[in-house]
This record gives sequence, C-alpha cells and structure tokens, in this order.
Amino acid sequence: MKIVSNSVSDTINIGSKIAKYLKKSDIVCLFGNFGSGKTIFIKGIAKGLGIKEDKITSSSFILIRYYPEAKIPFYHFDLYRLKNPKDILNLGYQEYLYDEAIIAIEWADRLKYLLPNEYLKLELLINSKNKRTLKFSAKGKRFKQLLSQLKKEFYLKL
Repeated sequence: MKIVSNSVSDTINIGSKIAKYLKKSDIVCLFGNFGSGKTIFIKGIAKGLGIKEDKITSSSFILIRYYPEAKIPFYHFDLYRLKNPKDILNLGYQEYLYDEAIIAIEWADRLKYLLPNEYLKLELLINSKNKRTLKFSAKGKRFKQLLSQLKKEFYLKL
C-alpha cells in the first residue's frame, strides 16, 4: 500500500489514523533516509495513542523511550546511532518484543538479522521538500490483516 503525504501535517495525520488500528504487541518498523519523515510519522502514532506530539523527538542519543501514559503503552526506538545489532541485545531488546505495548522502530534496517519475524513495515521515500511516499507492507499474519484494514481505511477515504 502506498500513500502520498504532501506535508508534515499529512504524515502526522496518517500516523494518527494508523494508531487507531494498532493493538498491544504490534510492531511498526520504519525504513528511510535521514529526513524522510520517520520521527514525524511516529509523532502521528503518538498523537493517535493520546500522547502529545511535542513529547516525541528524534532522540538519536536515547535508543528507547517509553510512554506509559498512552492508551496502549508505547515504545519509541531510535536506532540511528546503533553501530552493531549486537549492541541492542545488551538493552534487553528482545524482551520488549514480548511486552504488551506498541513498538515503533526508527532505523529498523540497523537491526539486520534481529528484525522481528512479524511487523508492519513502512518505507518512507523523499519525493520533494515536503512530499513523501509512504510504502507499507506486512510481515506475518497479524500485519497482513492490519494492512488489509488500512487499505480499506485509506483507499475508501482518499
């Protein structure tokens, strides 16, 4: 599924709408170049979960942030500074995957062989200064169902 975002507010709104479909233990892995809108999209998820957008930052120095105040607890991983996938194992990375929280992972490509088996994949592509293409795909049964729901949501309302 592809969605074109024409602005920061579009990307936030898309993330917010998608958050309404996320459940406990769901994982969203974000891929894209620097400046493609990964953190902006996560601000949208946060907004949809009842977290104030300004609480979400491109931390880059903090690998994992936790937001227990959300409708469903929410973890934001920012793996930009991760050099070796093994480094995240020391933080108990795999334990988070079994928590009853929603997890969004920026720079998921840095996980390499540690990527979860099932997740919603989002690739963000830069089209121009403000325009982005958000390309969604699914890994695993739960996320194929989720993607089917999202297609109905977005294609019927576009």
